[in-house]
Amino acid sequence: MRLNRYLAAAGLGSRRSVEAIILEGRVRINGRYVEDLGTVVNPGDVVKVGNRVVQVQEVIHAVLYKPRGFLCTASDERERRTIFDLLPPDWPRVYHVGRLDMESEGLLVVTNDGDLSMALTHPKFKIEKEYEVTLDKPFNPDHRDKLLRGFHIEGGRAKMEEVDIISPNKLRVVLAQGIKRQIRIMMYECGYEVENLRRVRIGSIWIDKLRAGMWRMLSPKDVADLKAGRSARRREESHAPLPREEVIRPSSAAKEAPTRGSRPQTRRSADSAGARPERPWRRTERSSTPRRAPRRDA
Repeated sequence: MRLNRYLAAAGLGSRRSVEAIILEGRVRINGRYVEDLGTVVNPGDVVKVGNRVVQVQEVIHAVLYKPRGFLCTASDERERRTIFDLLPPDWPRVYHVGRLDMESEGLLVVTNDGDLSMALTHPKFKIEKEYEVTLDKPFNPDHRDKLLRGFHIEGGRAKMEEVDIISPNKLRVVLAQGIKRQIRIMMYECGYEVENLRRVRIGSIWIDKLRAGMWRMLSPKDVADLKAGRSARRREESHAPLPREEVIRPSSAAKEAPTRGSRPQTRRSADSAGARPERPWRRTERSSTPRRAPRRDA
């Protein structure tokens, strides 16, 4: 196995990120420092990064239904709940691919496979992500073309691939970008506030029967489809319903997740007929000083 692939499989990051570790001369094989990216690791070789022996870990490919109120981070200085509180403690180290902000919910890939992470995040692959978006007021169909054409926001030029109206206040939105808080910002620029945001699909993988706090392993076909950039463009093209035994029950942390009624309150514009809403304010636990939102991200 090539050295960069070996280090990625050992959980040190993607193949591209571990190349920096090799070029910095921090890797030894059988006591000899190596800086050649083409170096091959043979069975029985002892590989060290610094003073740490690294070994190939079990490869995890899973999807998690992230509940509202959980952070996409490995740790939080304020000791708030994170998505890793929902995963088995005996797993090797895994990473979340992409993110959902604290107020959003839905499908999230967790893995230690650097190749899968690269396929899902590199802009050239344009992996589709589908969302159900609930707005604070009825959507004006005249805004659909603006969202599809796109416009500049902080973080770059943002556009939506598909916008379908499910009900007056609810949309189906498809993105092929990963700009931070993209949907919330684009909707704000059109005069709406997002009351609920739920990711229901990544590429060809649907949320199916997963409920908040549940996770399941991806099948080899699922992984191959994601790495190939395949997408199920319509719900009827998805896989058959998930067998009940493949769904893992949520941990106790998920059962304590905030309900929809517990989300932070936001201020609204006095003119709800069509004026741009006032930016929402949030208060932190540390300070009573309000800070502005939204930040960027889908």
